[in-house]
Amino acid sequence: MKRILLWIAAILMAAVVVVGGLNAVVYFGGRAGIRPIDQVRPAQAALVLGAYVYPDGKPSMMVEDRLIAAHELYKTGKVKKILISGDHGRVEYDEVNAMRRYLEERGVPPEDIFMDHAGFDTYDSMYRARAVFQVQSAIVVTQAFHLPRAVWLARRLGLEAEGVVADRWVYAGARYYAAREMLARVKAFGEWVSHQKPTFLGPVIPISGDGRATHDQPR
Repeated sequence: MKRILLWIAAILMAAVVVVGGLNAVVYFGGRAGIRPIDQVRPAQAALVLGAYVYPDGKPSMMVEDRLIAAHELYKTGKVKKILISGDHGRVEYDEVNAMRRYLEERGVPPEDIFMDHAGFDTYDSMYRARAVFQVQSAIVVTQAFHLPRAVWLARRLGLEAEGVVADRWVYAGARYYAAREMLARVKAFGEWVSHQKPTFLGPVIPISGDGRATHDQPR
């Protein structure tokens, strides 16, 4: 029994070391690319990652803050296009059209808004940004807890990427998101090292073109 307990302790210790090491690789590797919004370099597009939207189509607080930051990047000329990437895998749940409408209501021309309907997770969003939308340089917009992983993945998947923190508040569930992020970083490393394909690819839609080619609903 003592030997079994020692083996269990050794396995647990090894797991802690591996998880901690992979977290450090992803976190510090991504954090190096985060800049204040007024210091970030110009890029082809702001890449806005999706999150929960309400049944009535209203963006949650996190999503709205990401859109506010992306709008600021667009207004100040840091980007010429905005790529919104989120979950639209079901008819009854649609992150990307909610995000598009929010930006259009604030004056962003529809031709400058590209919609990735199959951004089901961060890895898929980054992979598809490069492979489907032919994005070469991007400013990634999301919350601080998420941003190092997002930037790390973007760079590993071939994007010239920097990140901008979208936080404007202390969000409910912040501790939960921070804890979950530790496992998400390990998952991200595994996805990258295994050369995982996204859930969907599809035809190429260059970010240099007209974003309305990606729109599936009227304004």
